[in-house]
Amino acid sequence: MASVSLPPLASDTAMVMAAGLGKRMRPLTATMPKPLVRVAGKPLIDHSLDRLAEAGVQRAIVNVHYLADALEAHLAKRQAPAIAISNERALLLETGGGMVAAEALLPDPFFCINSDNIWLDGPRSAFHELSAAWDAARMDALLLVVPHARAFNYEGKGDFHLDPHGRVGRRKHGRIAPFIYTGIQLVAKRLLREAPEGAFSTNLLWSRAIEEGRLYGVAHLGEWFEVGSPAMIAPTEARLAGA
Repeated sequence: MASVSLPPLASDTAMVMAAGLGKRMRPLTATMPKPLVRVAGKPLIDHSLDRLAEAGVQRAIVNVHYLADALEAHLAKRQAPAIAISNERALLLETGGGMVAAEALLPDPFFCINSDNIWLDGPRSAFHELSAAWDAARMDALLLVVPHARAFNYEGKGDFHLDPHGRVGRRKHGRIAPFIYTGIQLVAKRLLREAPEGAFSTNLLWSRAIEEGRLYGVAHLGEWFEVGSPAMIAPTEARLAGA
């Protein structure tokens, strides 16, 4: 069988979002941060970090807030990727504010990934898929999205449409959108320009990029798992065991 050629990675660094309160994962998160909840034999954050290491991403900037000491102690045991901490103990900054707070630690561009992600790759890794589609001249961010048929445990209405060029549009009210955001993206620092201070959602920056025609998406060729609540853990484990 011929090997799949891998494009060079667009970045050697990823921002890993790990500061959230994990309210939907209660009661498990009453005593541990959500990234340390175990699924299929290891903490959620290790699924994400292992995928980064396997793809060749060298550095991970991990933001911490809720039960931060426990999360930092766990991360200190890892060998790869190299970990740096973005400390949000004083104030939870949400996704957009978290990226802005860590901006000095991030190259241009950088991957950004939620710490509670579990997925199976297609012919090549998610990070190589994003890198192959990346065009800094046209894009402020490139989102990895997945069609409903490849989203496991997901019961929502979808998030985005893609036009024939890959530009992203939001789901219309009362409609279903064909693609779901996986929590994985490749981000140019241009997206963070003139950002508000304090806590805010990345959605604010995405809306501006959509208006400017600079938010793009690429469809994931593997499977993606929604693991937002305790009830989703067992079916995810069963599916992974049979994969």
